Amino acid sequence: MSSQKSFAKGSTAPGPVAQGSVRLYSMRFCPFAQRTRLVLTAKGIKHDIVNINLKDKPDWFLEKNPLGLVPTLETPSGQVIYESLITCEYLDEVYANNKLLPADPYEKAQQKMMLEHFSKVTPYFYKIPMGRRNGDDVSALEGELKEKLSKSNQHLEKTKSNFFAGNSITMIDYMMWPWFERLELLELKHCMDGSPALQKWTECMLEDPTVKDTKHSLDTYKAFYKTYMEGKPNYDYGL
Repeated sequence: MSSQKSFAKGSTAPGPVAQGSVRLYSMRFCPFAQRTRLVLTAKGIKHDIVNINLKDKPDWFLEKNPLGLVPTLETPSGQVIYESLITCEYLDEVYANNKLLPADPYEKAQQKMMLEHFSKVTPYFYKIPMGRRNGDDVSALEGELKEKLSKSNQHLEKTKSNFFAGNSITMIDYMMWPWFERLELLELKHCMDGSPALQKWTECMLEDPTVKDTKHSLDTYKAFYKTYMEGKPNYDYGL
């Protein structure tokens, strides 16, 4: 994980990407950028990380990605790739070692369908905490999240495997993980009650060296999240 402080507006752009490497423009606490960091780490891809201040983005970064979003990849030839799922699939295609996506087209399609279902889950990780902050009754939203997580639990029970595509970690596990890593931070861990297979999956994921290498401690997450909710995110917290 990069310990480099974030680049903000007015900063000097970093030098060219080294040959034989790839650069990730990231933000240390972003779950979408964490997806790409997980893939880079799991596949042992040589890379450097440039952290971006997402509240005060450098002009040179906006020239590379007009959307101003992380994760963004850059190659030594100046090719730029962005959007978390696209960057991860790109890395898996370009770097043949430790393949994370299955070669079989149907199995690959199954992972993409699971991700499509999961894309309907992630909004709850934002809506529920924001509702609480506004003093809203979020019990109905929590019930909906619990129901959606139970569907993931049913998939694991049906396949009788530790991970979502068998007994080893693949792309789908890494693409879902960043939000589960934040369950305790967001006080949503109880939404996994009654989902023992899913709870076992989280325990297995926490033992993975790649997950260990890319995660923050709960205290660090809490401290950053406090600054984020106050509207003054400290992207460099802990450095």
